[in-house]
Amino acid sequence: MPEQTFTSGVVPSGWPLLGHAWPLFKAPFAFLASLPQHGDLVEMRLGPTRVYVPTHPELLRQTLVDDRTFDKGGTYYDRAREMAGNGVATCPHQDHRRQRRLLQPAFHEAQLDKYATVMEQQIADLTASWGTGHSFEAYPVLYGLALRIVTHTLFSTHVDDAVTEDIRESFDVVFSNFFRRMFVPQAVNRLPLPGNRRHREALALLRGAVERVITESRGGDDGNNVLAALLAAHKAEGATVVDSELRDHIVTVLAAGSETVASTLTWSLYLLSQNREAQDALQREADARLAGPLAVWSEVPALPYTHRVITETIRLYPPGWLFTRVTSTGTELAGRHLKPGTTVVITPVPVHRNPAVFSRPDAFDPDRWLPERAATLPRGAFAGFGAGARKCIGDAYGVGECTLALASVARRWQVETLPVPDVRPVPLAAFYRPRRLFLRVKRRNEP
Repeated sequence: MPEQTFTSGVVPSGWPLLGHAWPLFKAPFAFLASLPQHGDLVEMRLGPTRVYVPTHPELLRQTLVDDRTFDKGGTYYDRAREMAGNGVATCPHQDHRRQRRLLQPAFHEAQLDKYATVMEQQIADLTASWGTGHSFEAYPVLYGLALRIVTHTLFSTHVDDAVTEDIRESFDVVFSNFFRRMFVPQAVNRLPLPGNRRHREALALLRGAVERVITESRGGDDGNNVLAALLAAHKAEGATVVDSELRDHIVTVLAAGSETVASTLTWSLYLLSQNREAQDALQREADARLAGPLAVWSEVPALPYTHRVITETIRLYPPGWLFTRVTSTGTELAGRHLKPGTTVVITPVPVHRNPAVFSRPDAFDPDRWLPERAATLPRGAFAGFGAGARKCIGDAYGVGECTLALASVARRWQVETLPVPDVRPVPLAAFYRPRRLFLRVKRRNEP
């Protein structure tokens, strides 16, 4: 088989000083989806920094899999480490194997079975509060659901509402302005400006809340939570348990288990509300496969269409839509020599929205993930969870939670979007979510 060749190019029309930062954050997905027309690997500028973006599935796969050469670093991870320290999602290659080995037992299948009780109960509590015609702003409500689930699966003690609210407020400040801090010079981030003060206060509030619950949870662990699994993994290795390391792991899981799940559920319900045929298919599956009015964990494998809805939602709206890697050594990519310290932007969007990879790439089509259709896609076509050793450690947890929630909603409710939604992304936010989206639920089979 002949060796595959790739093209490279330069994105034109960068702004003075800003480079391509302005079009990226004004209309991020439209801009990123346009990049393949310039090459399989494209060069652009974010502020004064020259960066490279792989837009071909094979090149994206290579950069994700080779995490030794394309290491986690750059201004993105400098900012992320302010919040999550040296956790499994932010640490460099040299620390990753140990960090993942310690956290992995918390996400084994047997542990997920234990967490499922919390998921089922929280979903039941939320949907029980709805009456027919009930309306709500999607992201805040679904974020609250995801945050309650992840806090209760993290800790053995009861996490009171005040702690949950501290975590919510902290994440709202930190993530809402994440990319602003990423592209503003660090000297500006240190100035005593109101935004910088709010950021520091939010980080202190988050760390204090997490450390307080860690302290309260010690000694009472029953093995049914992430913290207990972490402590057991340290003990098995004979490793010293350092509270700061535990905090880094916990903050990482809190962020991933709340923001990404909330984003996926929000976009899923929006897409279903706009596609009656898909919503009908989801309801038919729930009617046929669920034994009761709500889904339970043992039924998740029997819900393939629900899973396809989630996969297609993540293809269209990946929650973590932009990251950076930095080359640890000189390397070749698409015929370009990248010097050590070169920034590579990792984003699934140019691949997920590429018509050369997916037919009708902007269309919501869950059945494109039927096995026979998915088998025709090139390797690396879906990068919603990353790839290689740094593939998302909690993907089964998150997808399982989303499956339970969507199937439970579909079993009893019809979902529609209230006018007038604003589905443009929150500007400069770390996770892709709409600015304003209100949904209304109506009991099925009611006029």
